[in-house]
Amino acid sequence: MSDDIKQMWDKKYREASEPQGIAVEVLQENLHLLPRHGRALELACGLGANALLLSAHGLETHAWDISPVAIDRLNTLARARGLPVHSKAHDVLQSPPEPESFDVIVVSYFLDRALIPHMINALRPNGLLFYQTFTRTRVSDAGPKNEDFRLAENEFLGLFAGMRIVVFREEGRIGDLGRGLRDEAYIIAQKP
Repeated sequence: MSDDIKQMWDKKYREASEPQGIAVEVLQENLHLLPRHGRALELACGLGANALLLSAHGLETHAWDISPVAIDRLNTLARARGLPVHSKAHDVLQSPPEPESFDVIVVSYFLDRALIPHMINALRPNGLLFYQTFTRTRVSDAGPKNEDFRLAENEFLGLFAGMRIVVFREEGRIGDLGRGLRDEAYIIAQKP
């Protein structure tokens, strides 16, 4: 990734208020699916709320983000909470995770379709991918303006077609638009 993009994210995380420590819904609502032990990665972790939850759950947790500023802030928060998180500033597009190196991978609000095969390969057999991001079908202005960084309708199902779909949620514009998961979709998929 270019230095311009890294600098943009550094600026964002430098100016961000203190992290709330709230993990994404796909992880919060499905903690019962996590293994009791194993190796987990939060990819494009930002301030690391998901990584902190994975570590608190007892998993050996790794957190990667292109922004050293985000990683420094995550390290400070993890130390304050007494949680071991192996974090590093890492450009995942230049150096994806090694094959069969994680039991759990969590991704939120980051979409690079070319990276998806690498994420699947990085899972060990029976490993779980928890993924939540923005959709093109939306009811608000939340999320990126660039449609390339948003999922098309049911796109998750195609991206992970070779995996066992455990949980999938994409509500779009159906029903009461003031309730439910709007502007986003999530999936939990298991590697065979």
